[in-house]
Amino acid sequence: MDADIPATVPATMRAWVVSGPGRLDAVELPVPQPAADELLVRIRACGVCRTDLHVRDGDLPPHRSPVVPGHEAVGVVVAAGPLAQAHPVGSRVGIPWLRRTCGTCRYCARGRENLCPSSQYTGWDADGGYAEYATVPDAFAYALPQGYSDAEVAPLLCAGIIGYRALRRAEVPPGGRLGIYGFGGSAHLTAQVALGNGAVVHVLTRSEAARVLALRLGASSAGEAYGRPPEPLDSAILFAPVGDLVPVALEALDAGGTLSIAGIHLTAVPELDYQRHLFRERTVRSVTANTRDDGRAFLAAAERLRIEATVTPYPFERADAALDDLAADRVDGAAVLVLPGSG
Repeated sequence: MDADIPATVPATMRAWVVSGPGRLDAVELPVPQPAADELLVRIRACGVCRTDLHVRDGDLPPHRSPVVPGHEAVGVVVAAGPLAQAHPVGSRVGIPWLRRTCGTCRYCARGRENLCPSSQYTGWDADGGYAEYATVPDAFAYALPQGYSDAEVAPLLCAGIIGYRALRRAEVPPGGRLGIYGFGGSAHLTAQVALGNGAVVHVLTRSEAARVLALRLGASSAGEAYGRPPEPLDSAILFAPVGDLVPVALEALDAGGTLSIAGIHLTAVPELDYQRHLFRERTVRSVTANTRDDGRAFLAAAERLRIEATVTPYPFERADAALDDLAADRVDGAAVLVLPGSG
């Protein structure tokens, strides 16, 4: 049984597609039809994530081509399949990176659905939010915290959630010292959660504007990316996709410290020296996607802590410019595409 699509929904829509390495093209596509367990969402804003850049530039091998990128989409449900009952028509929802898991494998059974070998991702395996309409499985859509505009809440859906999982993986002790390497869309949200939980935060990044933002948000220090924090770190999170920073961050850790690497893509990591980088029980961990529990916990924390999402809005027609600016580190906070009707 198909979803009941209202007559107000047009047959076609504007969208951007990645059609090859380095190519993002403006096109017109049919409005997608939701499956029985899916929602059809009219998009009002979509965050521009570094993962979108990796999809466009071919750093991530294509899972679907062409594909509409974007996985920080905010919009209103306009239709729902007969098995989609959690989010009624008219509700505001978020479309995240994690789109589906099998629900039955040993990872899903253990609550580690982020490791599901059959997992699918919005804007990579299925069309995403750089479009006027998109679909999302009802069980993977998020209800959104109150008090945020569409543009402000969009970056929370990936930058915020992935950063939150990276923070969990970093295991910052109570009142601990956290180093954050790179300070873009994800890092500036994660820093606020860490500060809200009582951590001392030191930011290391190449961007002067990002250092200013870090200090304004409450970081104890903000220095150059390859610099040394003013005190040994209990934990560190690497947000910059730069493998050269792995030994730098490890060397900054105190004994027993943990480095969490947040990105889906990382350039080559240099050779590590056991004594300098790993001895005294220092640990390095990767981060793979997230679970829905991460998402729900982070969005609750965002509402409780009133996390400030620093955004640079772009009109939908300038999605290509937004990605170019992100690649060149010309974006303060998070870039967000804004569509007509955004609130």
